[in-house]
Amino acid sequence: MVRLGISVEGTTEERFIKTVLVPYLAQKGIYVTPVPINGNVSVDRVKHELRKLAYNFEYVSTFYDFYGFKGKVEGETKTTLESRIKGAIKEELREKLIPYIQMYEFEGLLFSSPEAIALVLQDESLSAWATDILENFNNNPEKVNDSPETAPSKRFEKFTKYRKTTHGPNIAKQIGLAKMRDMCSGFDDWLTKLERLVL
Repeated sequence: MVRLGISVEGTTEERFIKTVLVPYLAQKGIYVTPVPINGNVSVDRVKHELRKLAYNFEYVSTFYDFYGFKGKVEGETKTTLESRIKGAIKEELREKLIPYIQMYEFEGLLFSSPEAIALVLQDESLSAWATDILENFNNNPEKVNDSPETAPSKRFEKFTKYRKTTHGPNIAKQIGLAKMRDMCSGFDDWLTKLERLVL
């Protein structure tokens, strides 16, 4: 049995972890507790949060959006940001940490299935809407992001009746982990690392 604490950005991510990841990873002997940071996410803030979690769990991970992360440096990438997070905590704790940044937002994962979006939001036209967006980004949900006005969550807010904390986790559950992993390589890589904690 492995106890894993995941520092998450807010309520939506917390519900997603509880709804989708907790049951799946429990089957593998990994018991997950999401801990919301509830507020601005930055390396300094995360450093203190992870230090606390590291003493309560065998392993610690993160689930933060790249888009909303504060204090990114010029040319920052998912990889460099994850490295900065790992480098910010004490050296003796680093082997317990698996940092993960979601590109570009949690809502990007939802574009893994236009059909699930339409089903949960009860609007058949949204399947075509989401398919068009996905095709514009080479069918890669983790690349859906143009600008502050067209980030994944902004698209939902503008064109649908999407309520973040309710619909987001429900759409993700409808999609299922297998489909999200197939469509989102970064997300799949992270889950693979978590699964290996019990090997």
